[in-house]
Amino acid sequence: MPKATVGGIIYRQNGEKTEVLLTKRNVNPFKGYWCIPGGHIEQFEDTVKAVIREVKEETNLDFKPYYLCYLDEIFPEISLHNIVQIFYGEATNVPRAEPGEVSDIGWFDIEEAMKMNLAFRHGEALRIFVEETDMFR
Repeated sequence: MPKATVGGIIYRQNGEKTEVLLTKRNVNPFKGYWCIPGGHIEQFEDTVKAVIREVKEETNLDFKPYYLCYLDEIFPEISLHNIVQIFYGEATNVPRAEPGEVSDIGWFDIEEAMKMNLAFRHGEALRIFVEETDMFR
């Protein structure tokens, strides 16, 4: 049965470069992989509230989300099927990894991040972010 999830692409401008915040997973699946913050939507939880909560829980950041897209994350080899709603936006506060789920946290140049072997389909989410938002035109 597919699970409803959310992901948040948090970005900032650092001079001429756009950077995105990635977290390193401390749980399976994809333990040890970098990814965008996110997680499962709780029963009766609004999707926007879910992405704000998940970003806060994993990074300590206050996230202002804008809807980007949805992706099917289908990995039969690990019996995983997520339907993920992807949001993007800027955030305030000081990033801090939540040690239960996140082993590291960091800002990456968007071009560098798109070349990384990210968890789930987060590389595709970053590509859509670059292609579909006005800030890269």
